[in-house]
Amino acid sequence: MKLEMICTGEEVLAGQIVDTNAAWFANTLMEKGIECQRRITVGDRLDDLVAVFKERSTQADIIMVNGGLGPTSDDLSTEAMALAMEVSLVESSEWRIKLEAWFARNNRVMAESNLKQALLPEGAVMIDNPVGTACGFAVKLNLAWLFFTPGVPFEFKRMVKEQFIPFVEKQFALSEPVSVKKLLTLGRGESSLADELDVIQLPEGVTLGYRSYMPYIEIKLFARGRSAINSLPNIEAEVKAILGNGVVAEDVTTLDQEVHERLVNSGLSLSVAESCTGGMITSGLVAFAGSSSYLHHGLVTYSNEAKVKVLGVNPQTLDDYGAVSIATVEEMAKGTRGILDSDYALATSGIAGPEGGTEEKPVGTVAIALATKSGVYSQMVKLPGRSRALVRALSTAVAYDMLRRELSGDAVIVDYSSFSRFSK
Repeated sequence: MKLEMICTGEEVLAGQIVDTNAAWFANTLMEKGIECQRRITVGDRLDDLVAVFKERSTQADIIMVNGGLGPTSDDLSTEAMALAMEVSLVESSEWRIKLEAWFARNNRVMAESNLKQALLPEGAVMIDNPVGTACGFAVKLNLAWLFFTPGVPFEFKRMVKEQFIPFVEKQFALSEPVSVKKLLTLGRGESSLADELDVIQLPEGVTLGYRSYMPYIEIKLFARGRSAINSLPNIEAEVKAILGNGVVAEDVTTLDQEVHERLVNSGLSLSVAESCTGGMITSGLVAFAGSSSYLHHGLVTYSNEAKVKVLGVNPQTLDDYGAVSIATVEEMAKGTRGILDSDYALATSGIAGPEGGTEEKPVGTVAIALATKSGVYSQMVKLPGRSRALVRALSTAVAYDMLRRELSGDAVIVDYSSFSRFSK
């Protein structure tokens, strides 16, 4: 089965918005064992849409078309598809009833332009949208089924899960079972990972891929067929043996998710004090529902005065060692943990750049500490040549990893091959 995706919209084509739908779609389908083989982005121009629908329908088996189903004049996907099929647009009485009911249920007056969303190409199969006003539809043209969905992310994702995937599974029965194992790595470069793992002899049906989204690189083991799936545990064990501490989580996309899942409903508590990371540690955790069960507080103590007055850092420590030091960050961690007697506390202080570094402490120097009820772990990492954003993201990830290792009963301080560190 050959799956393709067509994304529509001038704002997507011009880069005014990031097309997160496409990335999510490809990853979601990959986990089902379905690879997206091509993706095309088209602006809101009728002739271009008609042309691409005609062209790709002669090459693909199924095409996801995302966007262009709204009520305004630049929403052209439905009209373009009707022109490509050389059929008329006809009103779906079923969707008009649902559309009117949606506006009534939400105590809103339906504009005349919304009736456009009930028009479908003649012969189209209506696809329900349970959370929005734009229905989807599916049509067959040449070799391909084209499946149309609105561009609003929460509508799109719901329809993919509830409508599109079942449609694909019904129309194109997968010939063999598939399985995907994802390993999250930190502190390794993609080329370095590839070199290290190149020694692994992959059995037939197993492929190894990489996805870089700094500060992480995800290793994806993809197995097709029962025999390949049965071999996955051995391949996974071999990858872990080679990479050692470089593997920091399994089947999650970030360390904040891993830390959250370990802490939520655990009965344990966490406090955070941040300087150079500026709230990134805390923000990453509160993105997940249930974080209030363990997160006591997150403090951004950027100035030395805040470190002293809020966290109780000794002014002499700042004078003797500076704000970016193991001594200071340890006092920050102990101070924030002590406010509510949290089980754990994380603290960061560093020079994110692009200015502010010295010969002794260049840009990219970051001190990180983890305080527990029994002691404090701390280290200084050196992240030269990184952007301000990447220094902060890497520092946040290392802080999460320190806490994850403590929760796992592993050594808290470890080496990362792509940057240096030292601890007292």
